[in-house]
Amino acid sequence: MNSLPSNFEVNNSVPKNSALNLVNVTLEYPDGDGTLKALDGVSLKVRPGEFVSLIGPSGSGKSSLLAVAATLVRPSAGLVMIDGQDAGGLSDAGRTALRRDRIGIIFQQPNLLPSLTAVEQLVITQRLRGGGARAAAERAAGLLDLVGLGQAMAKRPHQLSGGQRQRVNIARALMGNPAVLLVDEPTAALDHHRSEAIVRLLRRVTDEFSVATVMVTHDTDFVPLTDAVAEMRDGRLSAPVTPAVAATRLG
Repeated sequence: MNSLPSNFEVNNSVPKNSALNLVNVTLEYPDGDGTLKALDGVSLKVRPGEFVSLIGPSGSGKSSLLAVAATLVRPSAGLVMIDGQDAGGLSDAGRTALRRDRIGIIFQQPNLLPSLTAVEQLVITQRLRGGGARAAAERAAGLLDLVGLGQAMAKRPHQLSGGQRQRVNIARALMGNPAVLLVDEPTAALDHHRSEAIVRLLRRVTDEFSVATVMVTHDTDFVPLTDAVAEMRDGRLSAPVTPAVAATRLG
């Protein structure tokens, strides 16, 4: 893969404070006559250029944490700060704008539009932000080259492998120059070799774009590629530890 062009826009100008800051976040849902606490006093800080793995059993609250961090769901209590902005103080339109401009989301399934080429998948997202067509096409081409798809820009999803589709997914999430990158089980449908390549790519873009990356994963084989590991259980989040410390706890 090629290195970034010298004029490529990244987040290196962002101060090294927390790009993502969750403070004592609680999320409750109605559950019969009572409530279900999906998140219970969760706090998490992730700085620009930091890559955090989020592990834990099914139903532990990992997806709820990502939804709150992505501003898709308002928490019942607590503070959600994105790139220095208090998401809780924004209107729905303001939260949508914050999510569009400062948060990149990589879903487990790429959900690419079948009729569009790889480069068009990226261009359309930037056009929705109001960007110019030429600038969007140039940025899309640069990102696809960065993720190793420089020779596949004109291919449609059915012509790409699962790993290649996930690379398009990653490039698309970077189109808006996000401060925060939220990744949900990016290797769930991939074999070990392709999974490792995808996590290594996430490591690289975290470093080069200086984004704060949180990756939910069930596969602990690749957490050594991240900076810290935090575990969710019953809606509570452990303090992040280094992968080496996490490995001793996981046995």
